[in-house]
Amino acid sequence: MSYDKNNIFARMVRGEIPCITVHEDAETLAFMDIMPQAQGHTLVIPKIAGESLLDSPPASVAAVIRTTQRVARAVKTAFSCPGLIVTQFNGALAGQTVFHLHFHIIPVYAETSLKMHARGKADPAELEDQARRIRAALAGG
Repeated sequence: MSYDKNNIFARMVRGEIPCITVHEDAETLAFMDIMPQAQGHTLVIPKIAGESLLDSPPASVAAVIRTTQRVARAVKTAFSCPGLIVTQFNGALAGQTVFHLHFHIIPVYAETSLKMHARGKADPAELEDQARRIRAALAGG
């Protein structure tokens, strides 16, 4: 499969499709998953085209890992969750639904089950509130 430059994440990077941004820098973009598995579910992508971990340039992978770690710390702080799942899928059979490298940051709690991956859409106002909390944690307060 060749990289589809019109996939939804590539279009977000180009500003053609809106997203609820948590963090953006020259190399990466972090935003709220519109079909979250838990409150605070955030996605982190590189701005460089790459379908998966296996075919993305190493510098792009390094940048997205740095941002994933930084945003994961902020998610943990913002939601006071005891644990986080950080996951990344490679290929349709593995569960990848958007063929642009991306990492999921999903807060987990002992008393709450995760929703199914890529199912129901969340209320945009709730996602914006969650993003505000993560942005505040990224800013140190």
